Amino acid sequence: MKISFFEKYLTLFVLLCMAIGVGIGTLLPIIPEWLSRFEVASVNIPIGLLIWLMIYPMMLKIDFTSVKNVGKNPKGLYVTWVVNWIIKPFTMFGIAYLFFYVIFSNLIPAHLASDYLAGAVLLGAAPCTAMVFVWSSLTRGNPAYTLVQVATNDLIILVLFVPIVGLLLGIGGITVPWLTLFLSVFLFVVVPLAAASLTRYVVIKQKGTEFYNQKFIPKFSKLTISGLLLTLILIFSLQADLILSNPLHIILISIPLIIQTFMIFFIAYLSSKALKLSHDVAAPAGMIGASNFFELAVAVAVALFPLNPGVALATIVGVLVEVPVMLMLVKIANRTKHWFPKGELNHEKA
Repeated sequence: MKISFFEKYLTLFVLLCMAIGVGIGTLLPIIPEWLSRFEVASVNIPIGLLIWLMIYPMMLKIDFTSVKNVGKNPKGLYVTWVVNWIIKPFTMFGIAYLFFYVIFSNLIPAHLASDYLAGAVLLGAAPCTAMVFVWSSLTRGNPAYTLVQVATNDLIILVLFVPIVGLLLGIGGITVPWLTLFLSVFLFVVVPLAAASLTRYVVIKQKGTEFYNQKFIPKFSKLTISGLLLTLILIFSLQADLILSNPLHIILISIPLIIQTFMIFFIAYLSSKALKLSHDVAAPAGMIGASNFFELAVAVAVALFPLNPGVALATIVGVLVEVPVMLMLVKIANRTKHWFPKGELNHEKA
């Protein structure tokens, strides 16, 4: 699997969407004002539909039957689980708090620092799903093992995302709308996950696995791209005033996010080295923790804090820095392959 043109230049597309969205919000404010009226339980319906267009096609790639292989070579999975759920959310909270409330205290007002912290927490509690297949492929990671890592993390999200987010937001002094938080996870994880699993089952039963992977899934790639671009344009149009009044904040937000990404990668990667895991397991283990399920983070940010645009802005900055930083980590992983044992797992088995 090679990185697609869109994925390679995602940062540029995000910047373009930012410009278009801010332009619409400034010159045609009636459009975002009209779209903002369509809400149910604080969830913006247009944004919700666009986010489904992003997340559903991604979920189609996940084969949850791979979880049956969880007992094979479990050390790599232990690294992934510990880093993603015991370390990553809490280091993200600590780093973001340090920068937004202490280091940047003279540059970021307290109310925006709170918003940005909340956005960082949402990113930190959502490990990568679909994009990790790309990063794994670029490092010649074991595809079957990567699939098990992603599938188990998606299942863990169902259980741990809400309590971890609620705990960290509470520690940060941020009011947690619990009902909306549960509703967001149901709408943007459970529903697309169930729909994608049902789709996978029906299509494979009728057409076979090869048709599903080679013909069916590629048809949905444009839906993901369209959903992401339109969602970003809509969100930026709603946040035009915030962005124009605080353009420096985008750079300030990116600094702790980048530091967190590098740190989490090396924690997982070096832990894998210490456990003498092969490179084709260690590299994906580092990538899945370093990268983020930013689609979920953006969706929950918009649903939880519709009146606090800074929260969504922080999650979108995560999208902005994702590709260039992850491509740097891919290069690091490929150049340090000699750190690991030469023997690799069979690429047909987890």
